[in-house]
Amino acid sequence: MEYILIVISAIFVNNVVLAQFLGICPFLGVSKKISTAVGMSGAVTFVMILATIVTYLIQKYILVAFGIEFMQTITFILVIAALVQLVEIILKKVSPALFQALGVFLPLITTNCAILGVAIMTIQKDYTLLKAVVFSGSTAIGFGLALVLFAGLREQLDLVELPKGIKGTPAALITAGLLAMAFMGFSGIV
Repeated sequence: MEYILIVISAIFVNNVVLAQFLGICPFLGVSKKISTAVGMSGAVTFVMILATIVTYLIQKYILVAFGIEFMQTITFILVIAALVQLVEIILKKVSPALFQALGVFLPLITTNCAILGVAIMTIQKDYTLLKAVVFSGSTAIGFGLALVLFAGLREQLDLVELPKGIKGTPAALITAGLLAMAFMGFSGIV
């Protein structure tokens, strides 16, 4: 039951983008097309789960063991940067079209505060490794859900006639606010 609560909470109630406002840069930057949003969601999911596993192990067996917990943030950032480079190399070989579509946003995963935030939250919540993986996977699904929904809404906004002052970024921000309010409706579940 505890794992189900973690999953529901991470995806809907405490959505990393819409409730905690982490990962806003890719949320706004890669959400113009559903195809790139799905690709970014996959890349973020892979990096988030892998980063959580690696940072958890580093925290438990190196930082705590040697009493250097103060190095947590810089260590986690370096691990995430290395993992993003790995994803970039894999995408370049496996899916060059997706690699081109993501463009400059792929290196932005390195500075995606959602990934760093999840790695730090799993330590702060004192999760076991399994709970940390479930939490990071669920958070990544929630990130992907928000990103794909927002991309779909933005594609629909391009099809309608909007006043000149609302087109583009203002319409996207209003839509993001409405989407965040819609996700607030799930707060009574957990």
